[in-house]
Amino acid sequence: ESLGMRVFFYDIVDKLALPVPTVVISEMLGVPYEDHEFFQEHANAGLARYAAADAMQKGAMSLHQYLINLIEKKQAEPAEDAVSDLAERVTAGEISVKEAAQLGTGLLIAGHETTANVIGIGVLALLENPEQADFLRNADDPKVIANAVEELMRYLSIIQNGQRRVAIEDIDISGETIRAGEGVIIDLAPANWDPKAYPEPDKLDLTRNASQQLGFGYGRHQCVGQQLARAELQIVFHTLLRRIPTMRLAIPFASVPFKHDRLAYGVYELPVTW
Repeated sequence: ESLGMRVFFYDIVDKLALPVPTVVISEMLGVPYEDHEFFQEHANAGLARYAAADAMQKGAMSLHQYLINLIEKKQAEPAEDAVSDLAERVTAGEISVKEAAQLGTGLLIAGHETTANVIGIGVLALLENPEQADFLRNADDPKVIANAVEELMRYLSIIQNGQRRVAIEDIDISGETIRAGEGVIIDLAPANWDPKAYPEPDKLDLTRNASQQLGFGYGRHQCVGQQLARAELQIVFHTLLRRIPTMRLAIPFASVPFKHDRLAYGVYELPVTW
């Protein structure tokens, strides 16, 4: 407390970034509302900063078994949701219950940690660039809001581990020859910061055309859930800035714990106040 005023803060990651995509994907999958807590807890088992391998495996197994049970329930009582669609395929003999559970688990995890990371670190980027936050807060045009999210994804590039590939024949790219048999690491993050494509790439500029950003991948391996992620991000950033215009970091920037040790980049927590 200070001068009779209570100093409070909320962790954006815990209170907003994780719950939003988890609840949305749960609703889409058809997880009963009373099971959300269990669902979130086990989906987050691998998100702990130093999660032990056995804890991660236990969480994955619990989730897998939960989905097997849910699929069997949906076979008996189908509804309008993704798990019911999977259950229908099981009943038709197209896939096994185990395969359906793996697909369901994959949908949950893939649509969960990535979006949560963009929300957490995206809020931080906006707080560190107040003029850009003002621009997005005052935007009314859905196309402007949509492009702002593309620029945040370009600027942040939360997937920072390049795909490993081996050239099967000689390839010439921009004057460089990659020989057959040579290894290649295809990294999206430096592509998103290519000054030839994005002048002053280290500047967050929500007005620039960022429609070609590669945060969702490229070609046949593009993220299948990208439109859902876009919708969540467009709603969350714009709504948050409008509802809490005085929001600010509750800790020094230097104290923010970044996920330097994880597959998907982000922040472990983001205490804010207003």
